[in-house]
Amino acid sequence: MLRLSKKMIFALEAVVDIAYHGGAEPVQSRDISRRQEIPQRYLEQVMQRLVRAGILKGVRGPKGGYRLARERRRILVSDVAKVVFELEAGEDVVEKGTTSELAEKVVRPLWRDLRESLMLELAGVTIEELCTRAKNEGIRNESREVADYSI
Repeated sequence: MLRLSKKMIFALEAVVDIAYHGGAEPVQSRDISRRQEIPQRYLEQVMQRLVRAGILKGVRGPKGGYRLARERRRILVSDVAKVVFELEAGEDVVEKGTTSELAEKVVRPLWRDLRESLMLELAGVTIEELCTRAKNEGIRNESREVADYSI
């Protein structure tokens, strides 16, 4: 069975968390870690990669954190997946390692084709769509709870 790696799910959760909970202030990594139960060591590693890839912006200072680098409707799930695939490239037995002729000519191409199909599917889903799903599922939005518009 194909498996979703921890890094992949953590990266997607982090980006969706920022998109969903982000308000006027940047979202701090400790808040993402708390809400999504992601260990800080995994989170910081992937967040820096997402910043370098232009998916997130890092904001420095005491109230710093992360923001989306572009509108959530313009960030595809495949954008995040590409960053994680690059991060995990050293662990990728489909692309690296010595194998038999059968693996090289038959098995690896099958997995490459599956990965390509998956990326095409993920390219059809935006972060905004995942935020809409979160809202429809009744997931609490902390940024909306903090804002008080009473007069």
